[in-house]
Amino acid sequence: MLCVVLLILSPLSWRMGELELPTQFWWKQIYLVGLLIGVFYLNAWVIVPRFLLKGKNYLYLLVIILGAGIFYGVIVYLEQFIQYGEKMHELFNPDKPYTGKRWVPGDVFQMLLYVISIGLSTSVALVEKWQKDEAFRGELERQRINTELSYLKAQINPHFFFNTLNNIYSLTNLDVSKAQEALLKLSRMMRYVLYENQKDETLLSKEVKFIEDYLELMKMRLSEKVKLQVKLQEPKEDLVIAPMLFLPFLENCFKHGVSSQQESEISISLEVMGDTVFFETKNQIFPIPPDSPEALENGIGLVNTQRRLSLLYPEKHRLKLDTADSLAEYSVKLTINLA
Repeated sequence: MLCVVLLILSPLSWRMGELELPTQFWWKQIYLVGLLIGVFYLNAWVIVPRFLLKGKNYLYLLVIILGAGIFYGVIVYLEQFIQYGEKMHELFNPDKPYTGKRWVPGDVFQMLLYVISIGLSTSVALVEKWQKDEAFRGELERQRINTELSYLKAQINPHFFFNTLNNIYSLTNLDVSKAQEALLKLSRMMRYVLYENQKDETLLSKEVKFIEDYLELMKMRLSEKVKLQVKLQEPKEDLVIAPMLFLPFLENCFKHGVSSQQESEISISLEVMGDTVFFETKNQIFPIPPDSPEALENGIGLVNTQRRLSLLYPEKHRLKLDTADSLAEYSVKLTINLA
């Protein structure tokens, strides 16, 4: 913009009739453009980083003021060296003698260009610094989230296997063949955990298959007093989701919703509409014996899952946990947009 003003617009506004501007004028314009470019990048790359960005504001102002004096001085020296003032006086005032007096509006205009260059370069430098800082903060936040997610997943895995092995242990006292079958299913689930859970995302179809295996494993320890209603819709599209995201809710159903003395009902459903997954569980709430392994846990699975949802799907999920005291019923309604 400054080059256009100096080399084109300004000369065109000065031309009068058939008068031709002297060569000294064009030399000065080219010199002034180069000088302003030097001022621009010297301020943006050297002066601002060394003084302004380090909090040395007064020293920065002093350098800028000294730079203005040097800028004005080199322009005056150039004009004297190429006899710029004399040639311009002969062009516009040929009938008057040349006194060597400087044209004040021209000096003011040149200093205004200096101030504009300093202001623009300072703004550019500060914006670039802000962008770098913002990118750095974003990278730190991504690293923090990845570290936290890895920590949360590391906590979920032992939590899952602890409960599952405890279930298989209880089966060994009732039916050895069922316990063996449960171990086979558990080994298949372990492959999923070892390979898929190490990834950030997995196919929703694989996650549904994992849920089916888990439910089949749980059925082996359920008595006839427990009514299990399952409705899992097979996803048609190649949707991806964070692995083992639904597992803590399933564990919660069987931990709190099963009683050896009373009849109970557990409802689990998963539906897919476009890119949105609707997951819902319902179960009754029975007190846990104080001497059971589950009583020693502090609900880490649900807490971790809620944290994972907030990190992985911010503003793209809705989780509603509801306890109906009158019916002693607990329900989970989770909606995730996987687009």
